[in-house]
Amino acid sequence: MAQSTSMEEFEALLNESFEMDTPSEGSVVKGKVIAVEAGQAIIDVGYKMEGRVDLKEFANPGEAPEVNVGDSVEVFLRQVENSKGEAVISREMARREEAWDRLEKAYSDELRVEGAIFGRVKGGFTVDLGGAVAFLPGSQVDVRPVRDAGPLMGLKQPFQILKMDRRRGNIVVSRRAILEESRAEQRAEVIGNLAEGMSVEGVVKNITEYGAFVDLGGVDGLLHVTDMAWRRVNHPSEILTIGETINVQVIKINKETHRISLGMKQLQEDPWELVAGKYPLESMHTGIVTNITDYGAFVELEAGVEGLVHVSEMSWTKKNVHPGKIVSTSQEVEVMVLEIDGSKRRVSLGLKQTQRNPWEVFAESNPEGTQVEGEVKNITEFGLFIGLEGEIDGMVHLSDISWDERGEDAIQNFRKGDVVQAVVSEVDVEKERISLSIKGMGADKFAEATGGVKRGAIVTVEVTAIEDGGIEVEYEGAKAFIRRSDLSRDRAEQRPDRFSVGNKVDVRITNIDSKTRKLGLSIKAREIAEEKEAVEQYGSSDSGASLGDILGAALKGDE
Repeated sequence: MAQSTSMEEFEALLNESFEMDTPSEGSVVKGKVIAVEAGQAIIDVGYKMEGRVDLKEFANPGEAPEVNVGDSVEVFLRQVENSKGEAVISREMARREEAWDRLEKAYSDELRVEGAIFGRVKGGFTVDLGGAVAFLPGSQVDVRPVRDAGPLMGLKQPFQILKMDRRRGNIVVSRRAILEESRAEQRAEVIGNLAEGMSVEGVVKNITEYGAFVDLGGVDGLLHVTDMAWRRVNHPSEILTIGETINVQVIKINKETHRISLGMKQLQEDPWELVAGKYPLESMHTGIVTNITDYGAFVELEAGVEGLVHVSEMSWTKKNVHPGKIVSTSQEVEVMVLEIDGSKRRVSLGLKQTQRNPWEVFAESNPEGTQVEGEVKNITEFGLFIGLEGEIDGMVHLSDISWDERGEDAIQNFRKGDVVQAVVSEVDVEKERISLSIKGMGADKFAEATGGVKRGAIVTVEVTAIEDGGIEVEYEGAKAFIRRSDLSRDRAEQRPDRFSVGNKVDVRITNIDSKTRKLGLSIKAREIAEEKEAVEQYGSSDSGASLGDILGAALKGDE
């Protein structure tokens, strides 16, 4: 009985040893490499069980497999025995299980893991993390977009696990997080060594329209275009090239954002410190037009010193014209210094001041009464504008066009482009105004005719035209009109047709109006005046003498 018991114990022990030696499927077991042949490793996994594994399963991406006879390796037992009587094992799957355990621990401890990029997939890359395959999104490869990831392939480097799900077999990693972390450390170290006002050396990394980014050894600083030179710089590429090493001054460091502002011109002498001495007021200088705007043109007097010629100071004669019609970029011009504001770093220049005021020149060479000739440039409701020498205009007012015709009528005789002669009547230099007179060219017939006579005088006129309403007459070259009612004291004789052109007639001057240039004449008034004179000389009708007697006596006296 005792012996049977011992047999049972032995059997139990034997079974236990079998169970210990026979691994269960789906687990990781230890084995020993007993041979390497035909690209495979033959591995003994115990209990006289052998399996084959392709050598490539022992290799990391981009590396040669390292496996030798006698090596102890862990493999994944997929099946205890296949049709060939061999165990179906996998080194890759064992590595994966081993890797997941390791990665999960690293993920929970927020530690970096080592891996190598080995493939390209949609939206990113695949990374071997020592047995487990992870996804590296394209945006997580570098801090800046990577055009060519070739140099990074197969390279062992650290990654940060962003997300992992063992059940689904998903791992997402980032290379960028590692770079940013090391950049931040490097940046903090570099910035810690910088101070405002310090002069440092840097390499131009990138150029934009507004400036350039300069690498100061792991940290970038912005060199704004306005801080590159004292002179105007239209584009940074005028003075900088990518990869160039330059000296810059640290202008400002923002401790919160770690933004660094740099300057180049601060290391050079400021030309403005010498401006007041070199460019006294009203001094003349030659400069180059650098920029043209609606309100004027900028002229560079020297590198770093620019002045503005306001549009109002560009030309004596061209008013309301765009500066681009007067000067052009890169043109050399002579200017006068009008004002200097050192605090605002502003110089006001004048272009027209380098030439004489054309109104002054005209006034000197054309005093009042001088005869001038010019083309009709413009016709307005109040007169004619005549082009004169020096690109200036003179104006003939309506009242100065003709002696004989009213201004509105006289202006109808002129067209643009007509060349006319006139005399200078006034020059106002301050108001830039020249008054001309066309009628001043001819004699004033009215003034000449009326100059020696007064109202009430009896003069002889010549009939020049017969009309229904009266007759037109001429006295010493001045025209006048005698209305029908003034042709005779006798109503029956108030007929224009009793006169002929060329008749000489005695008339009395009833009015001389110099403003309207009208001469009032009347035959009737002459007759009444003669009668009155006769009455005063020979008595009155009240004394008994008849009008016939008086007139008869007067006529007799004339004989």
